[in-house]
Amino acid sequence: MTTLTPFHIAVPVYDLEEARRFYRDVLNCTEGRTSDIWTDFNLYGHQFVIHLKPRPAETEQHHFNPVDGHDVPVPHYGVVLPWEEWHQLADRLKSIGIEFIIEPGIRFAGQVGEQATMFFLDPSGNALEFKSFKDMAQLFAV
Repeated sequence: MTTLTPFHIAVPVYDLEEARRFYRDVLNCTEGRTSDIWTDFNLYGHQFVIHLKPRPAETEQHHFNPVDGHDVPVPHYGVVLPWEEWHQLADRLKSIGIEFIIEPGIRFAGQVGEQATMFFLDPSGNALEFKSFKDMAQLFAV
């Protein structure tokens, strides 16, 4: 695998302070530049930005696609972590009572691309997936 460069993503949030607490206190992201309508975070070396967005009149629903027996929310975002770091995060999130859309577990067990994965929502309903591969060479395997 080649050397990775930081990725940038910006997502909408309905309550900037609530989202700041979630990303800072739950996911342990370091907070960077901030204003009254957005905040930059360091999400495992990537530039992750939350932007204040008015809550829609009707709650937007996620679309789900079936993947290995689970309904995966679309869109979603997250980080591929080293194996032990993923397990530590999963244990910590369980211990603080995070409600999972898809509980931490192994997807594609015994197949090419076997991976640990978990899905949960931030306070604004953005879906997050954190995953890991015992063999990072499997990340793009077919």
